[in-house]
This record gives sequence, C-alpha cells and structure tokens, in this order.
Amino acid sequence: MSEIKPFKSLRPEPGLTSKIASLPYDVVSREEALSYSRGNPFSFYHVVKSEIDLPPETDEHSKVVYKKAKENFDRLIKNRILVQDRKECLYIYRQKMKEHTQTGIVACVSVDEYISNKIKKHELTRDEKEKDRTNHILALKANTGPVFLIYRQKNAIDAILGKCAAGKPEVSFCCDFEVTHEYWVIDDPEIIAQITDCFREVPALYVADGHHRLAAAVNAAGVYREKNKDFTGKEEFNFVMGMLFPHSQIKILPYNRVLKDIDIGDLKKVVDAIKGEFNVSRSDKGVPEKKGSFCMYVGGNWFSLELKDPESVTGTVGRLDVSILQDKILSGIFGIKDPRTDKRLDFVGGNKSPDELKKMVDSGTYKIAFSMFPTSVDELFEISDKGSVMPPKSTWFEPKLRSGIFVHSLE
Repeated sequence: MSEIKPFKSLRPEPGLTSKIASLPYDVVSREEALSYSRGNPFSFYHVVKSEIDLPPETDEHSKVVYKKAKENFDRLIKNRILVQDRKECLYIYRQKMKEHTQTGIVACVSVDEYISNKIKKHELTRDEKEKDRTNHILALKANTGPVFLIYRQKNAIDAILGKCAAGKPEVSFCCDFEVTHEYWVIDDPEIIAQITDCFREVPALYVADGHHRLAAAVNAAGVYREKNKDFTGKEEFNFVMGMLFPHSQIKILPYNRVLKDIDIGDLKKVVDAIKGEFNVSRSDKGVPEKKGSFCMYVGGNWFSLELKDPESVTGTVGRLDVSILQDKILSGIFGIKDPRTDKRLDFVGGNKSPDELKKMVDSGTYKIAFSMFPTSVDELFEISDKGSVMPPKSTWFEPKLRSGIFVHSLE
C-alpha cells in the first residue's frame, strides 16, 4: 500500500518553464551550472547551485550559499516567476528522449513511509551530502528537486494517466539535451481520488534516483517536528515531492568506471592478470553485449572481458556486474578497496559514449576505462526488497528529471 497526496505546487509561468528548468544539483559541477545559466536570471541553477552567484573560492556548504539560494528563490516568487497553485493538484509529467518515452505522476509521498521502509532504497547515503541538502531544504522551506521513484506497473494507473494526458499539455518544451518535457495539471477531486486509490494497491515505491534528497527531506521533517511537538502528520513538512514512474517505462544506463594515478606498468601483465578470471580478446567496440561482460580501454585498444565462471559469484549484490568488476579487477588487481573514497576511481554516466571514454584515456588524464552493461530494474527491485544496497554508482537513469518545474513548499 502506497500513499500519495496532491499538493499546491509552485510552478513557473508556462512561457518561462524552459528557462527555469535545471538538471538535478548533483549531476552538474559548479562550472557546468555557471555555463548553463549564463545570461539567464530565471535559471533554477541560481537556487539549487547558488554558489554560482558567489566568488569561486566560496565553500559550497557554507551558510552564505544557502542564504543566497533563499534570496534567489524568494526573488522568483516575489516577481511571480514562480506562482503557487491555489488548489491541491496532481501533475502528469512526460519525458521524451529519441525513441524513449516515460509518463509519470508528480505527487507528495510520506516521509514516514520512507522511515518504515515502505519506500525502498538501494543505495547508502553520505552524511555530508545529506547535511547539505537538509540545510538547503530548511533554508528555503521547500523541496526544490524531485525524488525519482518507480513502482511496479499497473494497468489501472496507466489507463487514468493516459486519459488525462490525451489533451494538450499545460506546458511542453524541448531542452538543450534533446529531451521534450510535458505536463498536465489534475485538479479534479474525483480523478485525484481515483489515482490515489490506485496507488493504495501498489505494494511499494522504490527510489531510483535522489536518495540524498529523500533522506534530507526526512531530516528536515525531523527538525520541523521538534519545533512542532503537536504535529498531526498532515502538515506539508511531513511529505516530500516525488516523480513516480512505472518500472516498464524507465531507462537504466550503465555507470562506467575510469582509473587515474595508477601504475599499469607492463600492459601484458595487466591483461594476463585479468585473464585469470575473464576471457579476454581484442574488440573493435566499447559496448558490452550481455550481463557478465565488460569492455576495457587501455593502451590504445579496446578489449572485451567475459567472466569465465559466472557460478563463482554469489549473492544478489555479488552477482551485479558492478560488484564483479569491483571485486575481481578494481580491488583484486588495482587495490581499489573502497570505491566511495578512493581518488583513483571516477565514475562516468552512461550518457557518455565509448568514444568519450576513449578520449579520457587518450588525453592522459586517465589510464584505463571500463564500459559496463547496465543494471536491470529487476535487480534493483530484488536488492531493494531484500533491504540490501548496491555498490556506489550502480545505475544511471536517463532522461534526467528537471528541477524548478515543480516545487513543494513545506509551510
């Protein structure tokens, strides 16, 4: 049983939505956010990455950053760039990227369902990142970035959303990343009740992306509850904004690995060491074709790696390709024991092509690149249901959700 609720979203004036919408704060650097927002005072990067409006030496976790975010956020509201709906609504949100389309619902979910594990996670969070987003939420008194949630597809929900999205969308725009974004507003209480009733038949929600945003919302709710001892549970601070998509429509890309500052020495010895566990052959492409296989770029060549004995890996987490690579190569050969903290390891989202991985190595910045086969949604479900966690950077979801299209006020 999953509870969702409508809310009074702060939304951009329709003609400004494309100017405001930004990528999630944690997938862009300060320099990228500065570039994307240059000449655009409406850009939501001024809210979610407000350090771009401060001197470059500013610590991104300092109080002045959250203060600037609040100032920029308030300015958008004061100038009616962001306007709050008068009624509680649900919102249908659709993304189109080339041949791929995903249609979901924007709603609030309960922080208590996360605490009780009815909303299931598959990643660990880092304290410093949690603290950063908690401070951001408390400063703005709002959820500015949605949590990407998935649920097991239900025909009844598909039917309602399909009917509601049959007409012209409230907003439609195409961003620089060749992704079309559309949404429809549902303010009819009867339809809202139909949708919320359908979700009560959904056994669980799963965090796809936004673990730190969700954990931070729970932390912020705890602060509010401490200040409001007589809270009823119905206050807005008890809820967090999510975008919920059926599992049948989501697209998971691989999360690739690149290594730097390592001594590969004799390339033949490295390849021979890998041959202990893998069949290794030269390849003319950098994309693995199936689970249990990898592509490696080193020394100006692509190699195909295929695990010799799949039965040698056990456990739900241990059988993940990211775990196999970590255990048998990154740790076993290169001594990278902790992928969360080892500075020799970097992660590259699957939206980057093998040619881009090749360029990273050929430039001399990196020594070796590994192209991965994507984690499946069934693996995500299985691990989440067991209460286990994946290794860091196991999934890359595309297309990315956008911040600033919808904002959930906590007060």
